[in-house]
Amino acid sequence: MKTLIVDDEKLALSRLKRLLEEEGVTDIQECNNPIDAIKLVSKEKFDIAFLDISMPNMSGLELAQAILDINPKTFIIFQTAYSEHALEAFQSGGVDYLLKPISNESIKKSLEKIEKYMIKEDIDSSKRIMAKRGNKLYLIDIEDIFYIKADLDEVIIKIKHTDAYVRKKIGDMEKLLKGKNFFRIHRSCIVNVDKIKSMQSMEQSKLEISFEGIDDVVTSSKDGAKEFREYLEKRIL
Repeated sequence: MKTLIVDDEKLALSRLKRLLEEEGVTDIQECNNPIDAIKLVSKEKFDIAFLDISMPNMSGLELAQAILDINPKTFIIFQTAYSEHALEAFQSGGVDYLLKPISNESIKKSLEKIEKYMIKEDIDSSKRIMAKRGNKLYLIDIEDIFYIKADLDEVIIKIKHTDAYVRKKIGDMEKLLKGKNFFRIHRSCIVNVDKIKSMQSMEQSKLEISFEGIDDVVTSSKDGAKEFREYLEKRIL
């Protein structure tokens, strides 16, 4: 997840970078003035921008508008020592507002808020999902997903070389992926139909499904197999 942090105080930059790295954000670039930040955003696309509000020459509120003019999909998070700027911050397109000194807990809550926005809104526009494995965050293209499995109050998303977790119920993921050629073959499993290599009938009319490019196999339920066959027949017709 590509992240920009802008603050005119060197110590504040270092602290914020450390806190973000502790939460799994590793692709970070820093600027200590708004002008350099605008130049950077003009060349590179950032998913998130953490902006100090009180800076010389240009405020973080003005900088936010400049960034959103260049890339409207950037998530803006403001940071400041003064709480009176809160209303202005949200009116300027911010999704969150952090009071200094910033804590691990406040950073974590901001990232979780962005995750909810991305899952709810960006599935249709940018076709990406933010997921986590250990202390590392991933931005996953929907088309790269092989299958999704339920795991208590989370789901496991399987991609080519690893898997990652999203704090969502599998029913929520099914709704979000509706119309994108994903099918729920079992109450705890959704497959990407475009990634399927072969299917084999099993006992009780279930299906064992294998995928192009990975060795994993998943098994449908009896009802899931019946509904999946009907779904495929309609697609062929």
